Amino acid sequence: MIDIPILETERLRLRGFAQDDFQVFAEFYAAERSKFVGGPATQEQSWRMLAGEIGHWELRGYGRWAVEEKATGAFCGVIGLWYPHGWPEPELGWDLMNGFEGKGYATEAALAARKYAYNTLGWKTVISLVAPPNNGSRALAKRMGAVYEGMFAHERHGDLEVYRHPNPEALQ
Repeated sequence: MIDIPILETERLRLRGFAQDDFQVFAEFYAAERSKFVGGPATQEQSWRMLAGEIGHWELRGYGRWAVEEKATGAFCGVIGLWYPHGWPEPELGWDLMNGFEGKGYATEAALAARKYAYNTLGWKTVISLVAPPNNGSRALAKRMGAVYEGMFAHERHGDLEVYRHPNPEALQ
């Protein structure tokens, strides 16, 4: 069993994935909203993506968390640190499940994940990759202080904008 740390914010708990998360995860990946992050996808493809999220923790020692609303226990997102083969460098990424947009959850969880990357893992930098039409992700990266750095051509996702987050010293 992988030991995934639990992070807590005011409204959210960032935790490891549970089998009960799969249906909500698959519904997100079946929806058109997932087009910027590898979807739409079938349930079988979604299962493999979820297994990849979990396996990333085993292979890298860090990964993206399942995000849960403290008040309801609802699985509401996948947010955290991601560096799969083919990525230019470690990324801070976020996906909110259907119906959880517009509540500030992505910002709240992403700030906690970046703090973990810098304070616990000792990272000195992190990027976020944004599909050019994804205005919401671009706005979040900018809200977090990330600055556009250029483009990255991914073999499956196509051209992605690279946003560099402030380093730990700049955040103090």
